[in-house]
Amino acid sequence: MAADLAEIQQLISEALPGSEVEVIDETGTLDHLRATVRAPQFEGKSRIDQHRMVKSAVQHRMDDGSIHALSVKTEPLG
Repeated sequence: MAADLAEIQQLISEALPGSEVEVIDETGTLDHLRATVRAPQFEGKSRIDQHRMVKSAVQHRMDDGSIHALSVKTEPLG
């Protein structure tokens, strides 16, 4: 079962209130996604920690196979 882009975007937005989130399907199969996230919570955090914050929001979708691959681009917002 493929991921729903709106659901993935919502999961990230809920985990990082006040964030700007864009999720796109990189391959047309809805299981290889790219998320671009700007969030105030990233301020002072390493890039690795920022990516972990995003991936943890959707980890259950990765675990159930809905998302096969997720590339993440992050930057602080604020």
